Amino acid sequence: MSRILCVVDNPAEWPLTLPNVSVVSAQDYLMDPRYSALPYCRVYNLCRSYRYQTAGYYVSLLAEARGHKPMPNVSTMQDLRFPSVARAMSGELDDVLDRTLGHLRGAQFHLPVYFGHSINPRYDRLARSLFNLFPVPLLRAHFVREDDAWELRSAVAISMDEVPAGHREVILKLASAHFAHPAARKSRRAPARYRMAILRDRRDPTPPSDDRALEQFCEAAERLRIEAELISEEDYGELAEYDALFIRETTAVNNPTYRFARRAEAEGLVVIDDPDSIVRCTNKVFLAELLQRHHVPVPRTCVLHRHNIEEVRRQLGLPLVLKQPDSAFSLGVVRVQTEEEYRREVERLLETSDLLIAQEFIQTSFDWRIGIIDRRPLFACQYYMARNHWQVYHHLGNGEPAYGPYKTLPVELAPRRVVHTALRAANLIGDGFYGVDLKVVNGRVYVIEVNDNPSVESDVEDRVLRQTLYDRVMEVFLARLEARRQGHQPGS
Repeated sequence: MSRILCVVDNPAEWPLTLPNVSVVSAQDYLMDPRYSALPYCRVYNLCRSYRYQTAGYYVSLLAEARGHKPMPNVSTMQDLRFPSVARAMSGELDDVLDRTLGHLRGAQFHLPVYFGHSINPRYDRLARSLFNLFPVPLLRAHFVREDDAWELRSAVAISMDEVPAGHREVILKLASAHFAHPAARKSRRAPARYRMAILRDRRDPTPPSDDRALEQFCEAAERLRIEAELISEEDYGELAEYDALFIRETTAVNNPTYRFARRAEAEGLVVIDDPDSIVRCTNKVFLAELLQRHHVPVPRTCVLHRHNIEEVRRQLGLPLVLKQPDSAFSLGVVRVQTEEEYRREVERLLETSDLLIAQEFIQTSFDWRIGIIDRRPLFACQYYMARNHWQVYHHLGNGEPAYGPYKTLPVELAPRRVVHTALRAANLIGDGFYGVDLKVVNGRVYVIEVNDNPSVESDVEDRVLRQTLYDRVMEVFLARLEARRQGHQPGS
């Protein structure tokens, strides 16, 4: 079987007869096990639409999952969805734009790009530069002249249906030449327009992101011309040199993460997690009051202090769960089953906080986690309880936590009530990056907590979206950086 696949909606539209190229329908590529088992190939995705969840989208998504090399890949598809990405990359084209379009008298110009070429040799260098930025087989770029200078306003993928009839024969020749000489082409990215600091702690035994996930965040940032650099607590004095701060360290009000967030916000950086989200999410007393006041369904919950110890036990019964207000990763969370155990643990926990959370114990085999960023759901996971334990994390005596298994699903396959309830809860906090934990019992959904700085680990939360998850997070940063540069906040 050929190692170059040209995947199209209708193979009859692509009468290519090259010995090293197979023209394949999208349905066959997605459904035929022969293509799933193919160890390596280059996939040219020429479907009519790359919209999310269309056949064209899944061709590139599954190509990446199969270890194939798709053009375009999902990241490029995402780039093309956001005009701000095109504007951010326009600086790479400044020199070639001046030389190529300087003779034009109008205020707008559209350029079709077919396999990295223009049908007019005069614009071929510009077409090549666009192809380097957006490696898509068929592309149309829109340029606008402002203040006597040309800039790229948008770049969109097009289908054969959108190609003028007079260009189709040329496209087939360009495609044949491209496939006949498959030289490796590496996209040349423009110099970074923004700088991002990603705060992490190498000493953290349960970090929100592992090393591979951090690499993926950096690579996603680079694709958007954001230079991402991993920093640590020692780099606090250099924070003002960056445009954005992404905290990938376990947050708390009394540790460096909050200080970094406050300083970054004061310096005008785009910050996730912002200091308000850290305060609100890391204190379970605040969350309990907030969620109950807004009638978000939660397990029966009481704020416990030294003057209502017996009252809380009578009201909630046993067993129940006690939580320190700033507990994280199941630390500072205990289940008590007897009156003696209840009194002992209450006294122990009240030594470090004047207020505790007491909550009825709800037993389930797994918790839902809905990841949310910018008020939109990003991922859905089921975290199962650790073996012979009632929590997802089981902190063993050697300091190493044991984990239960997990299952990651497309958000669209998660129960709508779970996703809707998660959004209700997260939206009360803000528009940052959150992980909402929920339980479902007898058809009823309960919010357990809202976490800022949710876990994103390689091959766990990203198991469905893969690279796209990291791209979407960085697209939020880019949109906010662009909005800040233009003098307003998103949504204002």
